[in-house]
Amino acid sequence: MSSAQEHLETLRELGSYIASALPTAVLSTDVKGGELSIRVHRSAIVKVLTLLRDDSNCQFSQLVDLCGVDYPDNDERFEIVYHLLSMKQNLRIRVKATTDESTPVPSVSSVFPCANWLEREVWDMYGVFFSDHPDLRRILTDYGFDGHPLRKDFPLTGYVEMRYDEEQKRVIYEPVKLAQDFRNFDFLSPWEGLRGLLPGDEKAAGSK
Repeated sequence: MSSAQEHLETLRELGSYIASALPTAVLSTDVKGGELSIRVHRSAIVKVLTLLRDDSNCQFSQLVDLCGVDYPDNDERFEIVYHLLSMKQNLRIRVKATTDESTPVPSVSSVFPCANWLEREVWDMYGVFFSDHPDLRRILTDYGFDGHPLRKDFPLTGYVEMRYDEEQKRVIYEPVKLAQDFRNFDFLSPWEGLRGLLPGDEKAAGSK
């Protein structure tokens, strides 16, 4: 058996072990692209990550990343993804949980303190609420920002723009004003207004 096959077999065995240790929490396990992913109930995320950190067969002592994904067509449109690393086992694992716009996900900052700012970022960008978080507030956008900019239904231009006003000598907010709608084109430039063939194109058309 090659080292790659041994690695995949190790991941499959680990996935089976985690599923058997938490049968009511784990929804599915999958090994794809040389990585192990498990889907869990959001209500059990603290229990799952605690086991992954403390169990001697896991020892995933580092939360490398925590991020959100938006699938607007799904009933539970948001997917919260946790990436963990076990330096002792030399393994990585991806844990996924889903939620909707109104249902909170338990905070894992008590398990991995670094999750504090990562959950704040997900709240700021997607609007996913984390229950029992010690300080859940925006972390990247400005105070009073309207909306959550990484949602798929958030406009590319945003709602307001910020600039420094020389007369008022302060920063002010104004509704976004576009000189031309970015979705419409006037076809006046040489590239957008071209309707005929470029020199030489007739050869390609004649060869068909």
